[in-house]
Amino acid sequence: MKIVLSLLALMGKKHYNITIMDELTRLLQENLNQEFVSAVLSSPRDKSGVSKIKVRPLLKKGELLFQLESFRNNQAFHENLHAKEARRRILWYMENMGQMQFETTHWSYTVLVSKKGRLTVKKRMQKNANIQADLSHNRRKRYILEEGVPVPFLKDLGVMTEDGKVVHSRFDKFRQINRFLEFIEDVLPQLDKERELTILDFGCGKSYLTFAMYYYLHELKKYDIRIIGLDLKKDVIRHCNALGRAYGYEKLTFLEGDIADYTGVREVDMVVTLHACDTATDYALSKAVGWNAKVILSVPCCQHELNAQIENDILQPVLKYGLLKERFSALVTDALRAEYLELMGYDVQVLEFIDMEHTPKNILIRAIYTGKEGKNTQRIKDCERFLHVSPTLGKLLG
Repeated sequence: MKIVLSLLALMGKKHYNITIMDELTRLLQENLNQEFVSAVLSSPRDKSGVSKIKVRPLLKKGELLFQLESFRNNQAFHENLHAKEARRRILWYMENMGQMQFETTHWSYTVLVSKKGRLTVKKRMQKNANIQADLSHNRRKRYILEEGVPVPFLKDLGVMTEDGKVVHSRFDKFRQINRFLEFIEDVLPQLDKERELTILDFGCGKSYLTFAMYYYLHELKKYDIRIIGLDLKKDVIRHCNALGRAYGYEKLTFLEGDIADYTGVREVDMVVTLHACDTATDYALSKAVGWNAKVILSVPCCQHELNAQIENDILQPVLKYGLLKERFSALVTDALRAEYLELMGYDVQVLEFIDMEHTPKNILIRAIYTGKEGKNTQRIKDCERFLHVSPTLGKLLG
């Protein structure tokens, strides 16, 4: 089932017209009940405010409520509302959101709002007829890979026991894997479920996140995907291929090779680059742009290039301290990467991957291809001239 409608712009601000308001209201009226399981509102147009909203039902003193958990500046805020209030609140949030994914016991809905003001609603019947809502008020945090459900690669990593219990000393790794899958969950509406998708993971290393991605998309979400992991370490590639065969992951392949030289595919749907060192991230991003990859997920690492270049007398009070210069250079590097991706037609967000106490390399660049090229060329040039830097990504993209 697919519905396409239009948005109306009034007084310089986007609002729903009556038809769209009625349609969204109807969808929420039909589904905010005891069959409702969960919803996620994401992809804000104004990125300075709320970045995501999660909705779940809860039973409090015998009364059905809906908890809205909104995220702003890495903080979470909660509201427990009755169905009518929750519906109004969700409609208000959707004025700024580009997508909403929600689940009921019988149906899965994807709601998309384009930048041109088109509303698309896709409805699919749930394949798992046993889906139920968790109505407990003080429930534990629900992870995508649930505790108590054994996952083969997590057992081999030592993250889970045979019965699916998370090993206490490895809980940070379990949490990191689930956090990564939340980013994948957010981009599901961008991935075509009707055909085979190609995903490239550059610098895959030991590949626990690659296995997690394959397991989540293929085993849990039933996407037809082909994932190629690329790394320079021959022994690691051999080990990962052996594990993939052992798990029966037929379309998961690991290859030995360099990011800059890889030419094994012509079209790619998603490019993932996690902790690719220094300018290897730039080569991966350049490859992704060349393939018109719909989705890019990048966690940069070991950023030395601009640290060796950056010079500015005005910023000398900052740059004279080695540690501060290193961190400042890394932030500038990622900011310019984001700007270049916007210039090439991507909608870009810079997000926190995991909490600071676990690793300082915690920035994730998420880019969704829209085809609408940016106009910030002069701004990039001015910034680079001010700091006396010349990033590799800029050279690669010409």
